[in-house]
Amino acid sequence: MESTVARSAARARIALATYDPGEEPSADRDLPVLTAALAEAGAEVRAAFWDDPAVDWAAFDLVVIRSTWDYSWRAAEFVAWAERCGRATRLANPAGVVRWNADKRYIGALAEAGVPVVPTRYVAPGESVDLPGDREFVVKPTAGAGARYAARYTPEDRETARAHLARMHAEGLTAMVQPYVKNIDAGGERALQFFGGRLVHASRKGAVLESGTSFDVKKVAHPGLGTWQPTPAELAVAERALTAVPDVGELLYARVDLVDGDDGEPCVMELELIEPNLFLWLHPESVPVVAEAIVKAAL
Repeated sequence: MESTVARSAARARIALATYDPGEEPSADRDLPVLTAALAEAGAEVRAAFWDDPAVDWAAFDLVVIRSTWDYSWRAAEFVAWAERCGRATRLANPAGVVRWNADKRYIGALAEAGVPVVPTRYVAPGESVDLPGDREFVVKPTAGAGARYAARYTPEDRETARAHLARMHAEGLTAMVQPYVKNIDAGGERALQFFGGRLVHASRKGAVLESGTSFDVKKVAHPGLGTWQPTPAELAVAERALTAVPDVGELLYARVDLVDGDDGEPCVMELELIEPNLFLWLHPESVPVVAEAIVKAAL
């Protein structure tokens, strides 16, 4: 018998917001898979560029932010789009969540809420900071994705790191300074994916930043990616982080990126609530689960 969701989906008009890759092929391997799954469920579905002025977002019952992977250097423009879109129709995740998550100062908010996180200092333009002299550290912007403008430094590299900070400040960017978490070299970084309020799958990747690589060099964002079975401790930290999100009940999807801290316990590296790569190509069993959650949200 055809499911209620499949029967009702015929009334759902869904947009998947993505980026314009120009002449290059899209880097979103999941987009055609998800589009096909939603169409198979009976929904009217369209992938659309978030910054295309010709798109009438009000024509959709639901707009799902998927691979808007050029937003981080246009964060103010993107947040303004999310707010307009959210006024026109239902947006997932909502504009308030987008605004909160678009600036990685949210890590400080998580820490204040008692969530274990990678220790982070923020350095706004005009401010100075004493860089670590006893361990490796990372410098990156509060608005960034795919390790863009991120670099790993040794104490001997502090002058290079200061030049990196100066470059970001000249562009009006606030920087983050974090200790380099050594355990990532062995344990990697684990990404726990939640959809419709429940864990759907998890993956693990290797370290992205290599010592001596300049901040303006393009990095491989997901080296050595593979499936992962999260431990009870990892799941507990991820769920704790999500409870600290404003308007958590409004979340359709979330990805919590974890590493092992110096004490060997999992802590939050990043909380991806805007346009996380879902890695559905790695977890085909999750495709119908994700499609069903999207359709339900649109009805």
